[in-house]
Amino acid sequence: GTGLAGASAAASLGALGFNVKIFCISDSPRRAHSIAAQGGVNAAKNYQNDGDSVGRLFYDTIKGGDYRAREANVHRLAEVANSIIDQCVAQGVPFARDYSGLLDNRSFGGAQVSRTFYAKGQTGQQLLLGAYSALSKEIKAGTVKMYERREMVELVMKDQRARGIITRNLSTGELERHSAHAVVIATGGYGNVYFLSTNAMNCNGSAAIQCYRKGAFFANPCYVQIHPTCIPVHGDKQSKLTLMSESLRNDGRIWVPKNIDDSVAIREGRMKPTDIKEEDRDYYLERRYPAFGNLVPRDIASRAAKERCDAGYGVGTGQAVYLDFKTAIERLGREKVEARYGNLFQMYEKIVDENPYETPMMIYPAVHYTMGGLWVDYELQTTIPGLFAAGEANFSDHGANRLGASALMQGLADGYFVLPYTVQNYLSDQIHTPRLSVDSPEFMEAEKSVKERMEKILSIKGNKTVDTLQRDLGHIMWEKVGMGRQREGLQEAIPLLAKLKNEFWSNVRVTGDLCSMNPELEKALRLADHIELAELMARDGLQREESCGGHFRLEHQTEEGEAKRDDENFMFVGAWEYKGEMAEPALHKEALNYEFIHVQQRNYK
Repeated sequence: GTGLAGASAAASLGALGFNVKIFCISDSPRRAHSIAAQGGVNAAKNYQNDGDSVGRLFYDTIKGGDYRAREANVHRLAEVANSIIDQCVAQGVPFARDYSGLLDNRSFGGAQVSRTFYAKGQTGQQLLLGAYSALSKEIKAGTVKMYERREMVELVMKDQRARGIITRNLSTGELERHSAHAVVIATGGYGNVYFLSTNAMNCNGSAAIQCYRKGAFFANPCYVQIHPTCIPVHGDKQSKLTLMSESLRNDGRIWVPKNIDDSVAIREGRMKPTDIKEEDRDYYLERRYPAFGNLVPRDIASRAAKERCDAGYGVGTGQAVYLDFKTAIERLGREKVEARYGNLFQMYEKIVDENPYETPMMIYPAVHYTMGGLWVDYELQTTIPGLFAAGEANFSDHGANRLGASALMQGLADGYFVLPYTVQNYLSDQIHTPRLSVDSPEFMEAEKSVKERMEKILSIKGNKTVDTLQRDLGHIMWEKVGMGRQREGLQEAIPLLAKLKNEFWSNVRVTGDLCSMNPELEKALRLADHIELAELMARDGLQREESCGGHFRLEHQTEEGEAKRDDENFMFVGAWEYKGEMAEPALHKEALNYEFIHVQQRNYK
């Protein structure tokens, strides 16, 4: 992977003198999905002198994750966050600055201080360009070798250690063998299991599932983040959704009409949002959570929007609420708002054809990020020696819900400040181990199994396209394993997914051939992995009889509709072990022990 975690890790290891190979699914690392991050990156610099500290960032992150993250990993993340800002400024990342020239900050959900560093609404792109420049330097120096348009299709192991990978050249279809002493997976999350998400179409969880099938435990797969501010679905022909940055909640106010008749009139086109008087608007987040207002964590804001829409107060198609900048424009002036969010407003207008300076944005929650991932220890090593996972591909830092602006923080922390040390710890006793030949039986067997899998898919020649089956998978997941889950739905999901899996392997139609560019085959391989991952998500959600963060079981909620945890029985990381094609996976439990943080019910009121 060549996003923030992968590019920064490769650049850092290359600078330390290691020989690194890095693989990019796109034609350039600059197109990694980290580029889509808009809002910012957190660090406890306390430039605003508002009482921020490493301890406070640590606490906010643990609390935001609903006390389901490993304490030690999160504290390390909070500690190195300040170094990330120094590193990126030194690289020339153009962070926003205040009138005096000092680095500026804004607030994000789950925090009552301003600790988010940003570059307008394109922070991910600017940080990625910084990591890419560091990576390019090492490529020029010869310590890193770049392979573009490659996708990992298998992990190669010898003596229970990760010793290389098989990749497929997406331009030619050729399978390639790559030997190594250690492998780092930094391939992002698996949100596209839901078909419609804010992720790019190329994003997938295949590399992680390949490692899972080889013996790496998969942790907390049911923890999925639904982002509250996305452009709503507008038809059944869509292939992805568009994120509107959480930073907009700094100045934007979320509301629906107080009167359900007004909501109906707006949906029927008889009224416009600007026709609704101020006293007839329900700013429901400000009403329910006065201490945090519109800056509550994402899982809470998403559920609140769903609750209003389910109650009949939704606007647009009925599945949307308003994000309004009227008050901010009156207070700050249009020019100031445009300086902060101009590119986001422009993007919204291009997609929706409405001017957000004059009429409120329409938003609705959508799948955005996955907190689950490959299980890793404190050194980011999986249960397979020599196999590491970084960034969104691992489970380590966010618990059951990630706070805004923490994904960029984790990716860069893992790549710049953790892996360069921990990979060395692993390699310290491997220095005399010879490189595994790519002609060894292990590589030959791995390539043979991949080729047989692809030939089997091509030979089916059924009647259903990959996109049709992927859409069916997304429908099952959103309905049964979506924002609100319950036992009956999760139990129904498992046989539905088994039926879909059977239909895929008996009725999918993939055109083209094995030895050429074949996007349909790429999608089919990923869909097969996604179906397997979806079943794991349903099983994990079913066993976790509690609500926490992004995992909301309708049976387990307080009288006020908030998540109700069961710390006595579920204060653990659920790590799943693959037991074979026809066998159920085994659940292992890593107990979460909090020594420095007092565990309590989350309260943002």
